[in-house]
Amino acid sequence: MYRIVLADDEGIMLESLRKMIEANYGREVEISCAKTGRAVVELAETFRPDIIFMDIQMPGLSGVQAMREIRKFNQSTIFIVITAYDQFHYAQECISLGVLEFLTKPVSRKTVLGACEKAVRQVDENRKKRSDDLKIREKLETVVPMIESGFIYNLLLQDDFSSYEEQYRDLLGIRSDHAFIVVTEFGDSDENGVLTNAIGASVRAGKFYPEFRETARGFFDCIVGSVMGNRIVLLVPFEREAATYEERIDILQNARNMVHKLEQRIDAKFRAGIGKVKPLENAKESYSEALQALREGSSHVVHFNDIPIVQEYDGEYPRDLEDRYIQRVLEADETAAVSTANQFYDWMIRNYADYREDIEIKVLEMVMRVEYHAFRKGGARYGFRYRENYIRELHECRDYDALRSWFIGKTQEVCRGMTTVKENESESVISKAKAYIDENYQKDISLDDVSRHVDISPYYFSKLFKQEDGRTFIEYLTGLRIREARRLLRNPGLSIKEIGIMCGYADPNYFSRIFKKYEGVTPSEFREQA
Repeated sequence: MYRIVLADDEGIMLESLRKMIEANYGREVEISCAKTGRAVVELAETFRPDIIFMDIQMPGLSGVQAMREIRKFNQSTIFIVITAYDQFHYAQECISLGVLEFLTKPVSRKTVLGACEKAVRQVDENRKKRSDDLKIREKLETVVPMIESGFIYNLLLQDDFSSYEEQYRDLLGIRSDHAFIVVTEFGDSDENGVLTNAIGASVRAGKFYPEFRETARGFFDCIVGSVMGNRIVLLVPFEREAATYEERIDILQNARNMVHKLEQRIDAKFRAGIGKVKPLENAKESYSEALQALREGSSHVVHFNDIPIVQEYDGEYPRDLEDRYIQRVLEADETAAVSTANQFYDWMIRNYADYREDIEIKVLEMVMRVEYHAFRKGGARYGFRYRENYIRELHECRDYDALRSWFIGKTQEVCRGMTTVKENESESVISKAKAYIDENYQKDISLDDVSRHVDISPYYFSKLFKQEDGRTFIEYLTGLRIREARRLLRNPGLSIKEIGIMCGYADPNYFSRIFKKYEGVTPSEFREQA
């Protein structure tokens, strides 16, 4: 079916054109008519014609003006212009609007049908091209995710990635030499930083993966990996070898917005860990960092730069379990550390119960590792003879239960030492922040300014400040300014405006409102009372 509009202010001309076309094409065409420029524009919006026979000279909008308006919302309509000899000065503009044919009045049946046949062929070609394009796009939508998944798999898990690198770069159009990894994790609910029902969520992921992919690519120009358990890896190409502070904050904000939108569109809870920018061939290092950030657990979205650095372990034992044990000890999470220690100990007993000496060595190694890391962070004493009784104590353990008790006891000791360190670290960051605020409260400083000064993202700094001080950043800053304002208001030599500026308020009216909110009286009333 071809939709055709006939636009001419002469009724006889319209009827003649209609009969010619219907006689030749019959039911293959659907024809509508319009007698004014405005009418043909309105008809084109609702009828969506394939072909328009347009008279140049019509009441109101001219044919050229009508075509110009139609082109604003329909680029595919084919125009055939009908004109008299003295209107050829319109020809140049008609050509720019994509007119297929010019017919001069009076028109013969042969001329009309010849132009119509040419237009119909053009419509058929356009439709075929659109159909072919859609088929190619459908195939690409199937193939590209497979290529992207293969790329990430080879990048992160294969040692010979360089063999395939150039091919993948060409296929996926990757031009950057650096990238960072975002690991997204999903589950039914978030309980103390752990997403529940990971297996069930991974089963459902096959259904929501297309929507996840679309959402993720709305926030990052990224390569999306396949579902791996209850995780999906994003690789984000980056132009430089490192992200600036501002870029890191933007990345965090995009990730938080992505997680928020995913939770709106998909019935699941999401978390994300972000690694640092690395050379593309070393992206697996960014992947490891993203996993570490994910394990930090204090927020839905965590950047590796915002957590304590944990050394990588390269060994034959259960890597994830051992890494988690070390991480929980250094986080001073005694309950989680003891639980992980018991899991690791159970694994050794289950697999190596006949090798007590090896189990003793491994227990000693793990305790000494966390003690060493704790020492590096100031959470434990460390010296050449501080462990002189360890081997004797291990040998004196009468059975595996006693050996377990020794292992758990040492784990708890290190955790308690790290609790003090963690408190001191937080206090150190907040102390540094408060010192900066105390020195600069007279200026127009913001949360971003202070978090930049202590080199922590605003979101993480805001949470830490509230946790340590009990007040938000703005509450602390305002309290400091109001306290100073009370002191200065006792000096009659200073005007209210001067005092406001000295306390960081350039607008006297805003200063007065804030002061009254905190003190219950205006600055002037306070001065009178004082």
